[in-house]
Amino acid sequence: MNKDKLKPMLFSTLKNYSGKQFGTDIVSGIIVAIIALPLSIALALASGVGPEEGLYTAIVAGFIISFFGGSRVQIAGPTAAFATIVAGIIATSGMDGMMLATIVAGLILILMGVFRLGGLIKFIPYTITTGFTAGIAVTIVIGQFKDFFGLSYPKGTVTIETAQKVKAVIANITTFYPYAFLVGMISLIILIVWPKISEKIPGSLIAIIVSILLVKLVGLNVNTIGDLYTINSALPTFHLPHLTLSAVKNAMSDGFTIAILAAIESLLSCVVADSMINSHHRSNMELIAQGLGNIGSALFGGIPATGAIARTAANIKNGGRTPVAGLTHSIVLILVLVVLMPYAALIPMPTIAAILFVVAYNMCQWRTFVHLCKTAPKSDILVLVLTFTLTVVFDLVIAIEVGMLLSVLLFMKRMSDESGVSNWKYYDPDEDPDGMNLKPIPPQVRVYEIYGPMFFGSSEQIDSMSYRDETKIIIIRMRGVPALDATAMHSLNNFYDRCHERDITLIFSHVNEQPMHTMLKDNFVEKVGKDNFRPHIDDAIEWANKLLE
Repeated sequence: MNKDKLKPMLFSTLKNYSGKQFGTDIVSGIIVAIIALPLSIALALASGVGPEEGLYTAIVAGFIISFFGGSRVQIAGPTAAFATIVAGIIATSGMDGMMLATIVAGLILILMGVFRLGGLIKFIPYTITTGFTAGIAVTIVIGQFKDFFGLSYPKGTVTIETAQKVKAVIANITTFYPYAFLVGMISLIILIVWPKISEKIPGSLIAIIVSILLVKLVGLNVNTIGDLYTINSALPTFHLPHLTLSAVKNAMSDGFTIAILAAIESLLSCVVADSMINSHHRSNMELIAQGLGNIGSALFGGIPATGAIARTAANIKNGGRTPVAGLTHSIVLILVLVVLMPYAALIPMPTIAAILFVVAYNMCQWRTFVHLCKTAPKSDILVLVLTFTLTVVFDLVIAIEVGMLLSVLLFMKRMSDESGVSNWKYYDPDEDPDGMNLKPIPPQVRVYEIYGPMFFGSSEQIDSMSYRDETKIIIIRMRGVPALDATAMHSLNNFYDRCHERDITLIFSHVNEQPMHTMLKDNFVEKVGKDNFRPHIDDAIEWANKLLE
């Protein structure tokens, strides 16, 4: 099977589809829908939109991504990674701005898939993904302090940035409401303990039922979703945002951020799923599906979506093996939206906060974070901590930009440290019997060995090669040079010109494929002379002796 072809996995899996697998996929889809219900509502509220927008996203984007996706088992919908980003976009640009940014992100994802850029995601360092994931988790936790502790903020309090949220919590800590905290703690305990009792029914659903009963039966005056939001059980309807050139231009930056994050998270989820079912996903087809899903979500009132690792893993554990399970999950959520959505108004806000605490804990990868801090090189730790800090203090865009820039600079530094030029020792076999492993070189010949990739970060090494008055030939051994860029090629040309002025002949030994290709394109081989390119060092030394004769 060609894992890179642009064909939805659904069409491939249906070729040998069985009735037994169909039944298993249906059951798994229903279970995943039950899991997705409270998560979709909680993540929508954390994103600054109403609860129905979360279900719209899981329904529309989830269906489209399962239908067109490149994974057998991927479950898509709203995820925690987007919560703070979406909340910030809505606070500054409104719903239309968020919709435009999501559509732009969808178009970028489609183009990434069409141009087969799925493999480029692997070039984003693990330290950056770990850093910003942990940072997003922290911002989610901080954003839920208000509801979990039942705090009241004065009208007009701005809480867009994480720093503003922290400031608001500290300034209003005296408004702590014990009953809200009690409901939140009971919900949190249920979420922690319930998975040890049963994995079939999600703990979030149990926590919601218990907290609703607790508030209603005891009569606790705790804020519920219905107190803060207008509940709408209508099916998603098509809505096209107001399009202007300036609005699209303003949405480009946010759209790019959403696209990159969606690509990273969805393909990471696919990789995890592959390891669980011993399969291979089609990364480029998955990117196209993610793009279509996000465009569909935006046009039908949803928010950005991507592959959800936790829901995908739940699908696999319950027997889902084809995209039919993902399609079922979306269809079941439609029924839930129509029939049960009015009851969502009864869910206490501290319970939503508790659910998001658990989501943040599960995504933060704190063990991985600590392990990297203990074992990784100092430069990687710097990237990890800086990305994490920038995500919390500023935003994800700055964190990824600075993290990638720093990673590239550090990578170039490492590659430069691995590159160099060394000259061979000279010896007389009669006077130095211990030099039996060294090759005899005439005094008119100097031999330099270049090793490591020769690029703009290490090209100055070439300038370190020198010659003596008696030097007539310089042999440059390049068996350890895997790559040569334009800057290094320029340095070689300069070195050749200097040697040519002194009537010194250059001989190259064991030039690898990529450097040779670069030299041929630059006409350097013709300039030096094809005969002066030898396959190995012994042949180069023999050729030098012939030239001297």
